[in-house]
Amino acid sequence: MSMEDLVITDNEFLRQFETQINDELACIEYSQQDRKIFLTKLRMPDGTEHRQEDFIVAVLNEIKERNTRVVPTSPEIAGYIRKHRRKYKDLLPVGINI
Repeated sequence: MSMEDLVITDNEFLRQFETQINDELACIEYSQQDRKIFLTKLRMPDGTEHRQEDFIVAVLNEIKERNTRVVPTSPEIAGYIRKHRRKYKDLLPVGINI
C-alpha cells in the first residue's frame, strides 16, 4: 500500500481530514482561521503507525493545493515538517518557525 492508495476526505463537520487504513479511521483534526489551517491532533489506529508519514504527506499535499498555510500544533506533524523543512517551508506562515 502506498501513499497513492490513501483517499483523503475533509470532514468539515468534525473538522478533520480522514482516511481509511486497514478498514479503520485515521484522522488529523484541524481548526481554520483566515488563510491558515492549524493541524492540532493526529490519531492513527493501532498497528498502522507505519502509515503515519504517508497520511501526513497526503494531508499536506491536499492543503498545498488549497493555497493555504499550515500551522502544525500536533507534535507528530510538526516533527515531520521539521524533518522535511525545505520541502514544506512554503506551507508555513511567514514568521512561523518550528
